[in-house]
Amino acid sequence: MALGFGSARRRPGAGGEMPLLDHLAELRARLMKALASIVIGVAVAWYFYPQILEWLTDPYEQVRPALEAKNIDSELIVSGIGGAFQFQLKTSVIAGLVLSSPVWMWQLWAFVLPALHRHEKRAALLLTATCLPLFLGGAWVGYWTFPKAIELLVGFAPEGWTNLLNGADYLSFATRMIILFGVGAQIPVVVVILNRIGAVSGAQLIRARPWIIVGIFVFAAIATPTVDPVTFLFLAIPMSLLYFLSEIIARVTDRRRGRGSEAWDDEEASPLEAPGGLGD
Repeated sequence: MALGFGSARRRPGAGGEMPLLDHLAELRARLMKALASIVIGVAVAWYFYPQILEWLTDPYEQVRPALEAKNIDSELIVSGIGGAFQFQLKTSVIAGLVLSSPVWMWQLWAFVLPALHRHEKRAALLLTATCLPLFLGGAWVGYWTFPKAIELLVGFAPEGWTNLLNGADYLSFATRMIILFGVGAQIPVVVVILNRIGAVSGAQLIRARPWIIVGIFVFAAIATPTVDPVTFLFLAIPMSLLYFLSEIIARVTDRRRGRGSEAWDDEEASPLEAPGGLGD
């Protein structure tokens, strides 16, 4: 007996739903392809490790003259017998995941997309096309902010002292900065999705703006791996601007739907109770 997943993809040339074992076999095949792409990505990153290391440490090299001007000696180090190997392996794994991300992300999408309706596929592809440039833009801001964070934090070392930066800590710090800024840039996508599914309206976003802005600044202050007030502003201000942009998009969407500036209050009829809803 064939077990199906509701509206999941169908077996080519057959009218029934794809059996559960076929789903599992396809999932296994796609996971193997994704894993193979990651292994190849890690191998490529290992080969180009000198170039990746130069790119990774460039923000630190930019601020060394400023630190030397303050009579602060700073050095990047690795400790332990296997410290250098562990650092290169960790760097290669992270870079390999990034390099192979188009392949393993597509394998995940290719498994899910056939189960979606046509309009859901268009929405999913549009969402992906929007998230990628936003993430890359946010990651670039994080990389651009990185030298300023290093100079500020290492600059607290007393004059004449030597600040030894462990390579593993440096890599973790850089990764957190880049990923955090990339994820923070996704706020317009989240707000627009909530508006498109009817969870919030443009009017509600306007009323909640002061609280949301405060929440953004609190999130940025907690999430940034530094304790200085400058670095978190580089995250909070762009996130606030992106929220304003998503608010404008939500208001335009409301007008197109004929809702104008009306808010969706709890006292109004829900979509299930409205004419043409599921209740008819």
